[in-house]
Amino acid sequence: MSTGSLDNAEKPIHALHVTAWMAGSKKYRVHLNEVFKSTIINAVVIDIKEYEGEVYIPGVNMAEKAGAYVPAMPDIAAWVADLKHQGIYTVARIVVFKDNIMPHKNKSLAVKNPQGDLWHDKNKITWLDPYNPEAGRYNLLIALQAAKLGFDEVQFDYIRFPTDGKPSEKRFAKPYDIQAASQALVSFLRQARQLLEPLGTKISIDVFGLTTSVNTGMGIGQLIVPMTQQVDYVCPMVYPSHYNKGEYGIPNPNDQPYRVIHLAMHDALKTLGPDGLKKLRPYYQDFSLPHHGIHYGKKEVRAQMQAGADVGLPSWTLWNARCSYNLEAIQTPIIPAISTHTVSTSSTVVNSTSK
Repeated sequence: MSTGSLDNAEKPIHALHVTAWMAGSKKYRVHLNEVFKSTIINAVVIDIKEYEGEVYIPGVNMAEKAGAYVPAMPDIAAWVADLKHQGIYTVARIVVFKDNIMPHKNKSLAVKNPQGDLWHDKNKITWLDPYNPEAGRYNLLIALQAAKLGFDEVQFDYIRFPTDGKPSEKRFAKPYDIQAASQALVSFLRQARQLLEPLGTKISIDVFGLTTSVNTGMGIGQLIVPMTQQVDYVCPMVYPSHYNKGEYGIPNPNDQPYRVIHLAMHDALKTLGPDGLKKLRPYYQDFSLPHHGIHYGKKEVRAQMQAGADVGLPSWTLWNARCSYNLEAIQTPIIPAISTHTVSTSSTVVNSTSK
């Protein structure tokens, strides 16, 4: 169903997240081509750097020297060109500061513990220090190469400080402070814009879902307003399963996908003002988590799309870590409701630790 080019930012983007390994699979590419022809999907978000630190595109000298390059998609430039020929909008996703390779190669770029050794999160993963300009430069070089390979957009994920552990356990280039942390992230995004805008490459960011409703930075530096001012699109990860019980006054958010998305996106529009309508492209949940309540199928996936559309946001990306999507949910467009849905717009956040 995809026709024409998506260079026109006014066209809604309906995207699927695709891992590098699936993107490099000829079998999965054939499957995607059928999806493009038979559904409303007109964009893909492809991993080119993941949190383990692996870089999946060739041509980044710093990554290759560090042993971070993994040839999951050796023909990526040709495939991106083919996707664009089909009218598919292409997004390169880069995990920025969570990185389990570069800190081991260059400890000066890393978050450290009080003893001066590498700090690890609860999953034993190291992080680059968001205050360190060279750590940012490394990711900017990857973004630049993605633009040169033909991607329409670069999307920065984990554009934040780490959440795990006590503040006293982490040592950055300078002490964590909400304003300084926000400024560090904004400075990185400003540099990205200066680098990529002349090439015609768009920029997006992934942020915690609750950044749409709280303005504390959540201990990770993500103040959504100044970050959004530096980018073309902002993508809150508003997965209902990731909200704690009681958030937004909902006993079990996972069981009420429409209400969660409606409240989160209403808050986002209230916070961002006119920028919100132009820039918001939320991530929706197309997966189920054990012991979290209902199974996510066509009904639940479309409920999220409907909620976004009902507040004026037709663009979205679906996330499934295994890249196995509910095709029934993406067969037909969502028609925004006029008055058929009534949802309270008074959102009460009782716990601001969800991701």
